[in-house]
Amino acid sequence: MPPSRYDSGWRRWMPHRFRNRSRWWWFGRFVLSFLGLFVALVAYLAITAPLDRSLQPIAPPQITLLAADGTPIARNGAVVDEPVQVADLPEHVIQPFLAIEDRRFYDHWGVDPRGVTRAAFTGVGGGSTITQQLAKFTFLTPERTLTRKAREMLIAFWLEAWLTKDEILERYLSNAYFGDNMYGLRAASLHYFYRQPENLRAEQAAMLAGLLQAPSRLAPTRNPDLAARRFQLVKNAMVAAGYLTQEEADAMQVPTLDVRTRNDLPTGTYFADWALPTARAQSEVSYSRQTITTTLDSNLQAAARRAVERAPLGGAQVALVAMRPNGEVVAMIGGTDYAETPFNRATQARRQPGSTFKLFVYLAALRNGWSPDDVIANTEFTEGSYRPSNSNGRYSETITLREAFARSSNVAAVRLFNEVGSEAVIETARDLGVISPLTAGDPSMALGTSTMTLLELTAAYAGVAGNTYPVTPHAFVEEEQGWLEWLFSSESSLNSSDHREIEEMLRAAVNEGTGRAAMLSIANYGKTGTTQDNRDALFVGYAGEGEDMLVVGVWVGNDDNSPLDGVSGGGLPARIWRDFMRSALGQSVAPPRPIPSPDPSGPVQPQDVPDLQDIPLGDGRRLIIRDGEAVFVTDVDGVPVEVGVREGDISLSVDEEAIRQKLEEELNGAGP
Repeated sequence: MPPSRYDSGWRRWMPHRFRNRSRWWWFGRFVLSFLGLFVALVAYLAITAPLDRSLQPIAPPQITLLAADGTPIARNGAVVDEPVQVADLPEHVIQPFLAIEDRRFYDHWGVDPRGVTRAAFTGVGGGSTITQQLAKFTFLTPERTLTRKAREMLIAFWLEAWLTKDEILERYLSNAYFGDNMYGLRAASLHYFYRQPENLRAEQAAMLAGLLQAPSRLAPTRNPDLAARRFQLVKNAMVAAGYLTQEEADAMQVPTLDVRTRNDLPTGTYFADWALPTARAQSEVSYSRQTITTTLDSNLQAAARRAVERAPLGGAQVALVAMRPNGEVVAMIGGTDYAETPFNRATQARRQPGSTFKLFVYLAALRNGWSPDDVIANTEFTEGSYRPSNSNGRYSETITLREAFARSSNVAAVRLFNEVGSEAVIETARDLGVISPLTAGDPSMALGTSTMTLLELTAAYAGVAGNTYPVTPHAFVEEEQGWLEWLFSSESSLNSSDHREIEEMLRAAVNEGTGRAAMLSIANYGKTGTTQDNRDALFVGYAGEGEDMLVVGVWVGNDDNSPLDGVSGGGLPARIWRDFMRSALGQSVAPPRPIPSPDPSGPVQPQDVPDLQDIPLGDGRRLIIRDGEAVFVTDVDGVPVEVGVREGDISLSVDEEAIRQKLEEELNGAGP
């Protein structure tokens, strides 16, 4: 091949087939490459930075949760309000923001090198334009890296290309943080000066503009001196920008705040913390504050709180969950003191359920043809690596399933587990809604060694109570299923024989077995549970009829998993359960609930703190004022005693069932 004139010079590095291409050919390829890169960039920004995100509040808006009767129980989230419109704002409201944040806002294309230089040398104005700030708090994380800064600039150009300057400014002012949990100019102006932004005076707007640099530190409600110094800096910037004369700036005084006192609500309770994520998921993404009614019953919550406060816990923690058979949670206690620790032991703590897990073992047996009157060996294990024992040390040649369940025989439960098979037990637990890990082939599972939450366990018992499972606990009223949803529903139920027989066994556990301390004057069903070394003590059961039926789980234990001092499931948890149920079922005929107010401002129902008529005296003792009577509540050797005084008359109330239970425990011992 003869030599080409392009064999020398910069083209000599190219393959031969490209050396003879004309400049127009290269120009066309360059244009096509640029257009391809532009299309790719547009697609990338459309995915990672959709424009409609800048129309949404950057923080979750405020949600007020109500109890079922309309009582406010918690308020959580940022305070946001309706977006502002630049056309409706006076110039003296807009000018301070432009002067201190981005003086050349209407002259640049999203990035202002002159503004960066001025900020570096004078300290006035920010290194980022208003457009860049909108890109940062709308689309990006707060990390400080060169990559994030490059993306910020890229998105700023993108916003400038697709939005007008006024639209960018509106979105910026409507989302910026002004301190005190206030997001957006409207929320901030109402909070600090109790007026709409369209009616702000010049000095008030200047004060608000100064907060944007460091809202939490400069908030005038917390640091008025720092806010005042920043206010002076804003005035100087306005003079430098030509918005004010020096005389006008000198005449502007630090504005007086007008923060109206509002009926504050707690930001959370045990129930509210559990319900809030669902409320957020169900609420609309908007700037409006929302009020959502929950399933919590204020009366039942108060009854649960009183039952827990009267219990002689001796420093231990406690959890209580009460729900309807359909899963509506009506009361929840997650610990002794929410203010001390918001950790919810009803929904977050995964503890061993002990013998309450035997429900699944015996129900699996019934589903596989066993009968409550069938017998099984109740003798000691003398062979094998796993040798469980009965806590009372008593055994017999055989025992009926009904009696074994009532007395909570460990050896009988393990033998039944081996007879039925772990797969059948796990299948039964899964059917009833247990989702926690269960180890196949592990016989200790029969005694409740697998961990789960109290909420999960109580929901499984609710499936038996209503004979419809699985039950999903929920904090908000769910719509009734339509026929199409019902047709494809995964809900199941026990056959009438199995359901009747498991209820016979649950009732026997209360009337004749380890749960006698939970006995009520009406039919009630339940099971005790105590884990190894008394580290967990539980009682789960249900009582009531129809819509008034309640399924309640109670757990007592220590957060560090240390042993309890002689507390078993048939003792303190059963008595807490009975105490709550006596009060709760007595309230089941209460008058109809009022319609909730759309903007509640009434008194707050305390959810996790003592009321003023129930005074703790220490060591489990309490003084209760009710209906004109003073009642002293104490515990004598595990037996609840109440001494009442009314108009000089003294009454004494002793729990006879607890006395009988105590005597039987001392004489014979009791199973877990």
